[in-house]
Parts: sequence; C-alpha cells; structure tokens
Amino acid sequence: MKVLFITLSNVGDVILTLPALDYLRGKFSDAAITVMSGPRAREIFENDPRIASFIIYDKHAPLKEKIRLFNKLKKEDFDMVVDLRNTLFGAFLPARHRTSFLRVIPKNIKHMKEKHLYKIPDSKSLPLSARPCLTGRQAAGGRQAGQTTIKIKNDSLYVSPQDEEYVKKILRENNIKEEDKIIVVSAGARSHIKRWGKEKFTALIPLLIEEFGARIVLVGDREDAPISKYIRQRLSYPVLDLSGKTTLLELACLLKKAKLVITNDSAVGHTASYLNIPVVAIFGPTDDLKYGPWSDNCAVVKREIFCSPCQKAQCEFVTLECMSLIKIEDVLRQVKNILVTKSPCLSGRQASHPACPAGRYVTKSNVSFKRILIVRTDRIGDVVLTTPIIKALRETYPNAYIAMMVSPYAKDIVEGNPYLDEVIIYDKEHNHKSWMGSVKFALRLKKKRFALALILHPTNRAHLVTFFAGIPRRIGYDRKLGFLLTDRIRHTKQFGEKHELEYNLALLTYLGIEPEDKNLFMPIKTESEKWIEDIFRQEGIKEQDKLLAIHPGASCPSKIWPNERFAEVSDKLIEKYGFKVLIISGPRDIILAQNVIKHMRHPAINLAGKTSVSQLASVLRRCRLFISNDSGPVHIAAAVGTPVISIFGRNQKGLSPTRWGPLGKKDKVLHKEVGCLECLAHNCTRSFACLEAISIEDVLCAADSIMRDTLRGNQ
Repeated sequence: MKVLFITLSNVGDVILTLPALDYLRGKFSDAAITVMSGPRAREIFENDPRIASFIIYDKHAPLKEKIRLFNKLKKEDFDMVVDLRNTLFGAFLPARHRTSFLRVIPKNIKHMKEKHLYKIPDSKSLPLSARPCLTGRQAAGGRQAGQTTIKIKNDSLYVSPQDEEYVKKILRENNIKEEDKIIVVSAGARSHIKRWGKEKFTALIPLLIEEFGARIVLVGDREDAPISKYIRQRLSYPVLDLSGKTTLLELACLLKKAKLVITNDSAVGHTASYLNIPVVAIFGPTDDLKYGPWSDNCAVVKREIFCSPCQKAQCEFVTLECMSLIKIEDVLRQVKNILVTKSPCLSGRQASHPACPAGRYVTKSNVSFKRILIVRTDRIGDVVLTTPIIKALRETYPNAYIAMMVSPYAKDIVEGNPYLDEVIIYDKEHNHKSWMGSVKFALRLKKKRFALALILHPTNRAHLVTFFAGIPRRIGYDRKLGFLLTDRIRHTKQFGEKHELEYNLALLTYLGIEPEDKNLFMPIKTESEKWIEDIFRQEGIKEQDKLLAIHPGASCPSKIWPNERFAEVSDKLIEKYGFKVLIISGPRDIILAQNVIKHMRHPAINLAGKTSVSQLASVLRRCRLFISNDSGPVHIAAAVGTPVISIFGRNQKGLSPTRWGPLGKKDKVLHKEVGCLECLAHNCTRSFACLEAISIEDVLCAADSIMRDTLRGNQ
C-alpha cells in the first residue's frame, strides 16, 4: 500500500500532525509512506529511514513547478492521500481513499492534533473500519459505535544514535547528569506577541534552581538566541544555553531527558507534548484549546482577559495584557503542581480540554469562571480579612482574570497582591458619590465582561453597580437590595456566630471551594520599606531595638480605650522590656496620639497621620508587639505576623471579638461583660463602662504572656 501524507510548513504545526502519521504507521504497518511538507520541517523527515520518500513543498513556487510536481505524484499511483493542509494535490490526485476538505469536524473536537486525526479517511474498505478511536493521552473525545481502538506509538521523531551521543556529550561537558532534575526553558516564540517577558523568565529561573535544585537548559532556534543570552547574562546561577545550537531531533533527544519543559506557545511545547514530557505552557493571544500542550502531565498558564484568545498577529489594544498580566507566581505554582504533587491545577477552558485524558483536569468548583470580580468597599481591616479569598480563587481558577473592587483608602491592602490582576477603585465619597457617577462606573465595569461577582459585604451601591454592570452571576448576602443578586446567602452576620473571615469564606463554600490556606496577606512594598528605613535612621532606631506600636484610635468613640491608660501601659513596658514606642493613627485620630504622648513619662516616636496603609504595614512588621483598640491596623499586624493585644468594648454580638478579633496565633483579646442589656454604642449612658473595665494590669499581663511565648519560641 502506498500513502501520501501532506503535512504543514511551520515546525510546530507539523509536530501537531505527527500523531496522524503515527496512526497511519500503526494501522498500515507495511505501507510505503511518502511525506510532503514545507522546507522548515525538512529535518524531521529527511533522514528518517522509515519514510519511503520525502518531498519539499514550496507554496511560493511558480505554477509550472507545482504542475510538474503534481504530475510526478500522479505517476506514483497512491492508494491513499492524507492532505492535512487542504491543497489541490489532495483534491485531484487519483487515490482510492483521500481526506476531504468538505468533511465537517464536530464542534467538540477543538485541538488541532485531534482535528488532524479526524481527517484520516473513514471507509469500510480500509483494513480497520471507521475513523480512529485513540486511547491514553490521545483520546479524541468519545468512542463511536463500531470503532476499533488503536494504540499509537509516538515514534515519528527519528532520533539517531549520533543525535543521542551529541546531547550526552554536551550534558557531560556541563556536568549535568541524566538523573539530575533537568528543566528545559524555551523563552522564545516565532511571534513576539506569544513571548512572555524575558525579564520574568530571568526572575523565574533562580526560583526553580533554589526550590527544586533544577539544572536549567535554555533552548530555542537562532532567532531565540538573543533572548536566551539576555537571560543568561543576568543570572548569578550557571545555566546551559543551547539556543540555536541543536537540530530539532537533537532537541527532541534533550527533551526526553527533562523532568519538565517551560515554554511559550511554540514548537518546543508541541515537541515536548508529543514526547509526553511534562509541560507548563504560557499562552496569551493564541487558543490553548487548539494549540495547548497534551502530554499526560501538563498545564497552561494564561489570563482570561476579555479579549483573549484574539488569535491575531498584533494586539488591538497594544498593551498585550494577556501576556503581561501573567505573574512569575502563576508559572511557579503550576511547576510545583507538576513536580511536587504530580497533578497540575487546571481550570476554565482547560477543564474540558479535548486533547487531555478524561478526568485529569481537576477543579474544586463545579463551574468555571474566566473573569471574576471580588467586591469589598468598606474599611481596611475588613479588606484584609478578604485576602484568603483572593488566593483561594486563584488556586481554583489559576488562569482566570481576577480583579477586586475596593475603596480608595483600602487600595494599599490589595495593590501588589500576587493573586490579583487588577485593583478597581470605587470612590463613593468623591468620584462616584452621585448616582450618575455610579452608573457611569457600572458601564465602564461592564466593558470588562466579568462572569462572576462575589460581594463580600452587602451594600446598596455594590449590588446596584454589579447589577448594572451586567455581571451574569452575582453572589452575596441577602441584605440591602439583595434581590438584585442572582445567588443569595442568608445574612446572619449580626449574630456574630463566627469570624468575619468565615463569613467571607462562606461565599466560596457556596461555590464548592474549600480553601486550604486561610492566612491573611498584606503586600510589603519596596518603597514603603525604604521610607521606614529613612524614618528609623532619622529617629536613631537600630535594627536590634525592640519596638512597641500603640494605636489609640478607632472608628467609633465606643471602641476607644482611655489615652491615659495607653500612656501608662507604654511607660511600664518601656521600663520592663526596654521598648522603643511608636504611636500610630490615621489623620482623624492625631489628637488622641498626641494625648497619649503628653501623658507618657518616657519619649515616644509620633507617626500619627504620617503613614500610608502600606507604610503602616512596614512599620508593624518590625514591631515585637502591637497594642490597639479594635480597628483595621489590628488585622494588618496579624497579616504581617506581629503579635497583637486588641482591646474590645461594645457588647454586641455582631461587633464582638468572635467576629472581629485578631487571627494571629499569639494574639490576645481583652473584652469584658459589664451587664449592659443593650449596647447603645457611641450613645452610651454608662461612660463606656466596658472599656473602663479593662485595666492597665490586664494589658500588661497580656503583654507579659506574649513576650514569654516569644522568648520561648526564640530559644
């Protein structure tokens, strides 16, 4: 039997057709197969002894040469013509069996590899009836009646003994053993819009070396060599740069020795998939459903922004956000999933990836969301308590575009969070105060095409804005225009039966997501660290000094412990532990801070009203202890790991320590019942007896307990 196999031009596209060639070899083991491809794929077939004949097809050749080639092929009298590039050769060459460009490919077959397989002629007169049904990693999406299962052996990349010896020699010369954890990195791609930032590859590689003990090999063609050179020159670790120094078959030999391949959408990724090497592929404008990796253990890293995959040669918006928004942490997370857990965490469009074995893609939620908006527009402490939700969503939907809508003063809490793609500011006090301002904001939000909104704190505005933004799924609590939500959870926060963090997590539980990590997160910014270093230098604070931060402010008078007591506690702790004291507060509480300092016997450093939220985090991170009223900075301190003593007053279940207390392991809460039948909050007629009941000695005992635990932990 004689078969003509007409494949494509670009190397990556040709690799995607090799499973079809493998199928033909397996099905017709005695067939003489002639391969015709573009010149770039020459090295794949030219020296393969199993190919009867190899023909280079130049699509730019003159018509006369194409006619001459047609006549030459006609004389071969092929029994079958498999034309995967839909040329006139496939349509008019005489053959008993041929592919047809009229054949309709089912919608459920999306990956190009599977589409090529589907085109193989389906005829009762073939040795095996019906079209191929593949097993293992090449399953094409459901067996049809009458199909015969064919096991395919991937061997169309013919690696010669010379190729094998060349690769062994290079690895040996660079002291890389075959048992080493070799990670191959391909930072290039034929199209510049498919390339993840070379500076990000540069930052990723040291993490791979430090965390996994990996030996890094850079690969690519000659056009990729400048990118690899850029990366290599900026690394302090040794890496092997083979860009432009291997043939495709030598590269295939190298890939077989790798534990993992990290690549853009490129021929390297397709080659690794064909060889069934674990792959982490970074995708932007191209469609991973069509061109994504298909090895048994693989993952796609991407961002589901509203315009992707555009599949265009140029970014319409010039920003190329589909690539630039992909963070180093996103890639590293998938590397860990593959190398450590052996199970990539995939989501979204990948969950139904036709090129992947059924059941391999795992999601914690039954529904996939490409673009997610988290809404929390209240105070800074409340926003800190939502940060585990951000991480849980990122881990469940690693490729989703995740944004968070916050008030201006809470921006620093989430700006710089590695699990977020965008921070959206909703300013109800100024820019969006009027209803018209909110409607315009909602219309701008609508353009971002969010699929899901999680409204963690119910407000009329939050529900209206997400409703007018046309977000199809809006989940929140059934309070304050809650009827505008698509999914309503009963509001019981006023009973204070659990912590506010747990109320936030309840929305994830509703989606079927159970977070493993409930730790709070506060980004530490370089500019804030520099600011605090300058301040400490001016104030004469040394690295070994023990720092105590005092926060005498709060959002309501019913939460404010007496200034004189803060002063007395500070003095006694200075005398006992040698603390240097920092007084902090927001701009509205500067007078309270000044009163504390006025009543102190020892000097204190007044930072009241002088720090941004980000700078406050840098201050608290350096402190040994933080004493505060019930307020937002308590949760910032818990997020950065500083032990907290939090003083609570009001006797209301919804405002109790059960709901709002600090979450650190060493943190202490001081709260006393004083017999009030009803809390009147700032209208209290008993001179805030609940706060008066907390004595200086109570705070000092709590401080002693924390300091003992800290000392014990350091020993």
